[in-house]
Amino acid sequence: MTEREDLLVGEYPILPKQERAQQKRNALLESGRILFIEKGYEQTTAKEIAARAGVATGTFYRYFSDKRQLLMSLLEDKIDELLPPEPNWTTGNPELLLASLLESHMKRLNGMGLHRVLPELLHKDSELAEVLKEARKKIHSRILTGLKRAYDLGLTWKDLDLEKVAWSIMVLAESGNTEMGEHCKKEDFFGLAKVICRIVFPPDVLKKLLIENEE
Repeated sequence: MTEREDLLVGEYPILPKQERAQQKRNALLESGRILFIEKGYEQTTAKEIAARAGVATGTFYRYFSDKRQLLMSLLEDKIDELLPPEPNWTTGNPELLLASLLESHMKRLNGMGLHRVLPELLHKDSELAEVLKEARKKIHSRILTGLKRAYDLGLTWKDLDLEKVAWSIMVLAESGNTEMGEHCKKEDFFGLAKVICRIVFPPDVLKKLLIENEE
Protein backbone atom coordinates (compact mmCIF):
# COMPACT_ATOMS: atom_id res chain seq x y z
CA MET A 1 0.00 0.00 0.00
CA THR A 2 1.45 3.39 -0.98
CA GLU A 3 1.78 6.32 1.40
CA ARG A 4 -1.04 8.06 -0.47
CA GLU A 5 -3.35 5.08 -0.08
CA ASP A 6 -2.39 4.81 3.60
CA LEU A 7 -3.51 8.42 4.05
CA LEU A 8 -6.70 7.60 2.18
CA VAL A 9 -7.63 4.74 4.51
CA GLY A 10 -6.37 6.25 7.75
CA GLU A 11 -5.61 4.41 10.97
CA TYR A 12 -7.97 1.56 11.87
CA PRO A 13 -9.42 1.41 15.40
CA ILE A 14 -7.93 -2.10 15.66
CA LEU A 15 -6.67 -4.78 13.27
CA PRO A 16 -8.01 -8.17 14.37
CA LYS A 17 -5.57 -11.01 14.92
CA GLN A 18 -7.84 -13.86 15.99
CA GLU A 19 -9.61 -15.79 13.24
CA ARG A 20 -13.10 -15.14 14.63
CA ALA A 21 -12.48 -11.39 14.72
CA GLN A 22 -11.05 -11.47 11.18
CA GLN A 23 -14.19 -13.26 10.02
CA LYS A 24 -16.37 -10.51 11.51
CA ARG A 25 -14.28 -7.82 9.83
CA ASN A 26 -14.44 -9.64 6.50
CA ALA A 27 -18.21 -10.01 6.88
CA LEU A 28 -18.49 -6.25 7.40
CA LEU A 29 -16.39 -5.59 4.31
CA GLU A 30 -18.54 -7.87 2.16
CA SER A 31 -21.75 -6.44 3.64
CA GLY A 32 -20.58 -2.92 2.89
CA ARG A 33 -19.58 -3.84 -0.66
CA ILE A 34 -23.01 -5.30 -1.41
CA LEU A 35 -24.94 -2.44 0.18
CA PHE A 36 -22.85 0.27 -1.50
CA ILE A 37 -23.63 -1.34 -4.85
CA GLU A 38 -27.32 -1.94 -4.13
CA LYS A 39 -28.22 1.31 -2.35
CA GLY A 40 -25.40 3.71 -3.13
CA TYR A 41 -22.76 5.04 -0.79
CA GLU A 42 -24.71 7.98 0.64
CA GLN A 43 -27.83 5.92 1.35
CA THR A 44 -25.95 3.19 3.21
CA THR A 45 -25.39 3.49 6.97
CA ALA A 46 -22.97 1.79 9.34
CA LYS A 47 -25.96 0.33 11.19
CA GLU A 48 -27.24 -1.32 7.99
CA ILE A 49 -23.78 -2.69 7.17
CA ALA A 50 -23.52 -4.20 10.65
CA ALA A 51 -27.03 -5.67 10.53
CA ARG A 52 -26.43 -7.33 7.17
CA ALA A 53 -23.16 -8.77 8.48
CA GLY A 54 -25.00 -10.15 11.50
CA VAL A 55 -23.11 -8.11 14.08
CA ALA A 56 -23.89 -5.20 16.39
CA THR A 57 -23.31 -1.63 15.26
CA GLY A 58 -20.67 -1.32 17.98
CA THR A 59 -18.74 -4.13 16.31
CA PHE A 60 -18.63 -2.08 13.12
CA TYR A 61 -16.92 0.77 14.98
CA ARG A 62 -14.51 -1.66 16.59
CA TYR A 63 -12.97 -2.30 13.17
CA PHE A 64 -13.77 0.83 11.13
CA SER A 65 -13.95 4.49 12.10
CA ASP A 66 -16.77 5.10 9.59
CA LYS A 67 -18.25 3.79 6.34
CA ARG A 68 -15.72 5.75 4.27
CA GLN A 69 -12.85 3.86 5.87
CA LEU A 70 -14.61 0.58 5.11
CA LEU A 71 -15.06 1.57 1.47
CA MET A 72 -11.43 2.69 1.16
CA SER A 73 -10.42 -0.66 2.67
CA LEU A 74 -12.28 -2.36 -0.16
CA LEU A 75 -10.59 -0.12 -2.71
CA GLU A 76 -7.04 0.09 -1.42
CA ASP A 77 -5.70 -3.01 -3.16
CA LYS A 78 -8.02 -2.82 -6.15
CA ILE A 79 -7.47 0.65 -7.63
CA ASP A 80 -5.44 -0.69 -10.56
CA GLU A 81 -8.07 -3.36 -11.25
CA LEU A 82 -10.69 -0.65 -11.76
CA LEU A 83 -8.68 0.88 -14.62
CA PRO A 84 -8.28 -0.26 -18.25
CA PRO A 85 -5.90 -3.16 -18.99
CA GLU A 86 -2.47 -2.71 -20.55
CA PRO A 87 -2.40 -4.07 -24.14
CA ASN A 88 0.54 -5.84 -25.77
CA TRP A 89 0.92 -4.66 -29.36
CA THR A 90 3.96 -6.68 -30.46
CA THR A 91 3.08 -10.34 -29.91
CA GLY A 92 0.15 -12.41 -31.09
CA ASN A 93 -3.06 -11.29 -32.76
CA PRO A 94 -3.57 -7.73 -31.44
CA GLU A 95 -7.35 -7.73 -31.93
CA LEU A 96 -7.94 -11.04 -30.18
CA LEU A 97 -5.50 -10.30 -27.39
CA LEU A 98 -7.03 -6.90 -26.69
CA ALA A 99 -10.57 -8.29 -26.86
CA SER A 100 -9.60 -10.96 -24.33
CA LEU A 101 -8.06 -8.34 -22.02
CA LEU A 102 -11.17 -6.16 -22.22
CA GLU A 103 -13.46 -9.10 -21.49
CA SER A 104 -11.38 -10.23 -18.51
CA HIS A 105 -11.32 -6.65 -17.22
CA MET A 106 -15.10 -6.39 -17.44
CA LYS A 107 -15.51 -9.66 -15.55
CA ARG A 108 -13.26 -8.34 -12.77
CA LEU A 109 -15.23 -5.11 -12.60
CA ASN A 110 -18.55 -6.91 -12.42
CA GLY A 111 -17.16 -9.29 -9.80
CA MET A 112 -16.22 -6.38 -7.55
CA GLY A 113 -19.06 -4.05 -8.49
CA LEU A 114 -17.25 -1.11 -6.90
CA HIS A 115 -16.84 0.75 -10.19
CA ARG A 116 -20.55 1.58 -9.95
CA VAL A 117 -19.95 3.39 -6.64
CA LEU A 118 -17.02 5.55 -7.80
CA PRO A 119 -18.94 8.18 -9.82
CA GLU A 120 -20.94 9.04 -6.69
CA LEU A 121 -17.76 9.60 -4.70
CA LEU A 122 -15.19 11.22 -6.95
CA HIS A 123 -16.65 14.73 -6.97
CA LYS A 124 -17.02 14.64 -3.16
CA ASP A 125 -13.81 12.93 -2.07
CA SER A 126 -10.77 14.83 -3.33
CA GLU A 127 -8.28 12.37 -1.80
CA LEU A 128 -9.84 9.42 -3.57
CA ALA A 129 -9.99 11.41 -6.81
CA GLU A 130 -6.28 12.20 -6.50
CA VAL A 131 -5.35 8.55 -5.84
CA LEU A 132 -7.39 7.43 -8.85
CA LYS A 133 -5.81 10.17 -10.97
CA GLU A 134 -2.32 8.97 -10.06
CA ALA A 135 -3.29 5.36 -10.78
CA ARG A 136 -4.60 6.36 -14.22
CA LYS A 137 -1.30 8.10 -14.93
CA LYS A 138 0.55 4.85 -14.18
CA ILE A 139 -1.69 2.86 -16.52
CA HIS A 140 -1.27 5.53 -19.20
CA SER A 141 2.50 5.30 -18.83
CA ARG A 142 2.41 1.52 -19.29
CA ILE A 143 0.19 1.77 -22.37
CA LEU A 144 2.48 4.48 -23.77
CA THR A 145 5.55 2.29 -23.24
CA GLY A 146 3.91 -0.53 -25.19
CA LEU A 147 2.97 1.84 -28.02
CA LYS A 148 6.54 3.12 -28.20
CA ARG A 149 7.82 -0.45 -28.57
CA ALA A 150 5.39 -1.04 -31.43
CA TYR A 151 6.34 2.31 -32.98
CA ASP A 152 10.06 1.48 -32.82
CA LEU A 153 9.33 -1.79 -34.60
CA GLY A 154 7.60 0.12 -37.41
CA LEU A 155 4.17 -1.33 -36.63
CA THR A 156 2.16 1.83 -35.91
CA TRP A 157 1.16 4.84 -37.96
CA LYS A 158 4.25 7.04 -38.36
CA ASP A 159 2.48 10.28 -37.46
CA LEU A 160 0.85 9.06 -34.24
CA ASP A 161 0.95 11.28 -31.18
CA LEU A 162 1.62 8.31 -28.95
CA GLU A 163 0.82 10.07 -25.69
CA LYS A 164 -2.60 11.22 -26.91
CA VAL A 165 -3.31 7.81 -28.43
CA ALA A 166 -2.53 6.17 -25.07
CA TRP A 167 -5.10 8.44 -23.36
CA SER A 168 -7.59 7.76 -26.17
CA ILE A 169 -7.22 4.02 -25.67
CA MET A 170 -7.94 4.43 -21.96
CA VAL A 171 -11.02 6.56 -22.64
CA LEU A 172 -12.35 4.13 -25.26
CA ALA A 173 -11.84 1.16 -22.96
CA GLU A 174 -13.48 2.92 -20.00
CA SER A 175 -16.43 4.24 -21.98
CA GLY A 176 -16.81 0.89 -23.73
CA ASN A 177 -17.14 -0.87 -20.39
CA THR A 178 -19.75 1.67 -19.30
CA GLU A 179 -21.78 1.45 -22.50
CA MET A 180 -21.67 -2.33 -22.87
CA GLY A 181 -22.59 -3.06 -19.26
CA GLU A 182 -22.76 -6.46 -17.60
CA HIS A 183 -24.38 -8.50 -20.37
CA CYS A 184 -22.06 -7.76 -23.27
CA LYS A 185 -20.96 -10.58 -25.56
CA LYS A 186 -17.56 -11.61 -26.88
CA GLU A 187 -18.27 -9.88 -30.19
CA ASP A 188 -18.81 -6.59 -28.33
CA PHE A 189 -15.28 -6.74 -26.91
CA PHE A 190 -13.92 -7.78 -30.29
CA GLY A 191 -15.67 -4.82 -31.94
CA LEU A 192 -14.11 -2.39 -29.47
CA ALA A 193 -10.71 -4.04 -29.88
CA LYS A 194 -10.95 -3.63 -33.67
CA VAL A 195 -11.66 0.09 -33.31
CA ILE A 196 -8.65 0.58 -31.02
CA CYS A 197 -6.35 -1.49 -33.23
CA ARG A 198 -7.29 0.57 -36.27
CA ILE A 199 -6.20 3.69 -34.42
CA VAL A 200 -2.81 2.14 -33.73
CA PHE A 201 -2.00 0.11 -36.85
CA PRO A 202 -2.10 0.98 -40.58
CA PRO A 203 -4.34 -1.45 -42.49
CA ASP A 204 -1.46 -3.23 -44.24
CA VAL A 205 0.43 -3.78 -40.97
CA LEU A 206 -2.67 -5.00 -39.16
CA LYS A 207 -3.51 -7.38 -42.01
CA LYS A 208 0.04 -8.74 -41.92
CA LEU A 209 -0.12 -9.27 -38.16
CA LEU A 210 -3.46 -11.07 -38.43
CA ILE A 211 -2.22 -13.34 -41.23
CA GLU A 212 1.01 -14.14 -39.40
CA ASN A 213 -0.88 -15.20 -36.31
CA GLU A 214 -3.27 -17.41 -38.26
CA GLU A 215 -0.44 -19.46 -39.71
